[in-house]
Amino acid sequence: MTLTSNAGPALNPAQQEAVDHTEGPLLVLAGAGSGKTRVLTARIARLVQEGHARPAEILAVTFTNKAAGEMRERITRFLGEEPSGMWIGTFHAIGARLLRAHAELVGRTSSFTIYDEDDTLAVVKRLMERHRLSPKLYTPRAIGAAISDARNALVPPAEFTSLALTPMAKAVAPLYAEWDEAFRSANAVSFDDLLWLPVQLLQQHEAVREKWSRRFRHVLVDEYQDTNHAQYELIRLIAAGHGNVAVVGDDDQAIYGWRGADVRNILEFERDWPQAHVVRLEDNYRSSPSILALANVVIAENTERRGKTLRATRPDGGPVTLLGALDDRDEADAIVDDILTRRNRGDAALGDVAILYRTNAQSRPFEEALRRRVVPYRLVGAVRFYDRREVRDLIAWLRLVANPADEEAFRRAIGVPRRGIGDTTVELIAATAREHGISLLAAARREDLLAGARASTREALATFAELVDRFREIAEDASVDHLLGRIVDLTGYGEALRAEGPEGLDRLDNVAEMIRSAAETVIDDGGEVGLRPLDHFLQRATLVAGLDQFGPDADAVTMMTLHTAKGLEFPVVFIAGLEQGLFPLSRSLDDPESLEEERRLFYVGITRAERSLHLSWARSRRRNGELMPSVLSSFVTPAAEKLVVHSATVRLRATGRVIGMRPVREPTAWDETGPRTWRANPAREKPVEIEDMSQDMPAFVKGERVRHKTFGSGTIADVSGNGRDLKVTVDFDDEEVGRKRLVAAFASFERGVD
Repeated sequence: MTLTSNAGPALNPAQQEAVDHTEGPLLVLAGAGSGKTRVLTARIARLVQEGHARPAEILAVTFTNKAAGEMRERITRFLGEEPSGMWIGTFHAIGARLLRAHAELVGRTSSFTIYDEDDTLAVVKRLMERHRLSPKLYTPRAIGAAISDARNALVPPAEFTSLALTPMAKAVAPLYAEWDEAFRSANAVSFDDLLWLPVQLLQQHEAVREKWSRRFRHVLVDEYQDTNHAQYELIRLIAAGHGNVAVVGDDDQAIYGWRGADVRNILEFERDWPQAHVVRLEDNYRSSPSILALANVVIAENTERRGKTLRATRPDGGPVTLLGALDDRDEADAIVDDILTRRNRGDAALGDVAILYRTNAQSRPFEEALRRRVVPYRLVGAVRFYDRREVRDLIAWLRLVANPADEEAFRRAIGVPRRGIGDTTVELIAATAREHGISLLAAARREDLLAGARASTREALATFAELVDRFREIAEDASVDHLLGRIVDLTGYGEALRAEGPEGLDRLDNVAEMIRSAAETVIDDGGEVGLRPLDHFLQRATLVAGLDQFGPDADAVTMMTLHTAKGLEFPVVFIAGLEQGLFPLSRSLDDPESLEEERRLFYVGITRAERSLHLSWARSRRRNGELMPSVLSSFVTPAAEKLVVHSATVRLRATGRVIGMRPVREPTAWDETGPRTWRANPAREKPVEIEDMSQDMPAFVKGERVRHKTFGSGTIADVSGNGRDLKVTVDFDDEEVGRKRLVAAFASFERGVD
């Protein structure tokens, strides 16, 4: 039967095949833009319309509440009425309904509370206090994440304890052993328990399992490639009695392994369901032929995949381009110029455009380039750069160093990282400061005025004040990026972020980007006479952070990470930062599974584009304050290169370097900052020589006289670094300017000044 309704156009043959399959397991491998949601909803409608199942006998599982709502709306349109009694929801929502029905079997009442992240973190903190586990050693968030991973992998406390080999795992084990009792006694469940407990319920109570298996005669799952072990087991237990399980997904879009998703669930579907019927949806209704050609070539490099080839159904929209830039600032400027050119020509509105990148830290140069050109933008799935917690923390330190009387900066800086000084102590300091008419920092130095505080607290305050003094000395003649680096190291802020686990590592990336921003600020603006570099940086950062955000309906460029972009589509897409070590990330290069997931992420990014796709990479990128050389991502294979049109920015062409795509050398070893050792590149039969960056830079010596366009004449007092990272410290003749440390590559000095 061919299903027709007012819900949309007729199904194509493959879609119809998936809809017509009635009994037994079904695996639908749905390529990007192939209409998978339509297949799911049409299949459900057919089951009801032809009498194969009543609505109450159908369970449909999604990953987001939004997707569940859209599915219910589509089914209602197909049927012409609300599907009364049908369960449609997320895994966690379905799990909660099962628990409410059998709460007594898991030691709860039906009115149990679902703890949110803050509530669950409070339980972790209490368990840590009970076991005298210091948050300085492992943060509550990191402990909670470890237990969450164990729950989603269905690892019980006893097994976790027996497998605990690392110091952190051994620290977590006794807390995890008391986890269930802590929640049971509060008649509560954690978010992870909404999967863990239903699985236990169905495993341990045969009558309950049979009841729900009889109730839900047909089980359908969307985005099956994103299921973790607990979600997989929940579906298997419910559907085991009849085998009518239909899953829809795309192994080529499995990009959440880092949060527990297991691509093997879809790759090995027939292991649990040997009679499964497999349907491939390969007709793509989203992207142009040139975009799909690249997507197919890229993903074909993966070995762990079911295999399918996307076919275009829409006309071509022009070739895919690959832009080479001098550095990441040049990359951002070039992309913004391209966007404005398209808008001015009427080719695309700003709202048609998305800029995608691998890490949140990459948003900063784009944010600043867009702000300079007064282009509205929307940052999706992340906080704007200067509003991020770690950036605001360090801004507070800089403000306190610049202005010791800044009360708000003092209040924030003294708490990051934690040093045993709580709100009560801060209020005591504030009261003392008001009483004696001095700043909070001055009050913190006065042990005689803080007799009510513990000796350890007074010692911590003295250490804090000494750090501020030390940073003030450094700020007198050091660059802001150097000062920030010292703050991160000497306060222990970097170590505190590392202790937060994966989220902390992402925040460290933003710290590195902030240090880079500090290195560029005075260079970009040429400085301002009468302002120290620190004052100038803070002035600009405050103005940038204070700009208004644009509303959701504004015609604005969209920016987001590639992970956030999954499920979305845009007429024009830019994918930036295609460099080895950044995309793919360096930590994936020695792990074949991680590398394949990174390639799937690239595939996801490519297939977000409807009519126009533009890739870019930078010859160099600043990492931890240093400009490091970059090489083109290994994802751009020779076969992929043939499908793109190469170009270079004006600044890159102006260097006079040959614009061969692959340099003579390629990296052989990496660390967190980028490539460290190199070898001859075997990928090119006729390698193109690229000049070393240091050859572009003139040599400077101490005592040499120079002239700067803004600061005037001066004498070089010190020289450090090399190549494009060469820095010179200059004592300028104008006393109001004084000593400044500048990057020679951008300072544009005149030499030989009398």
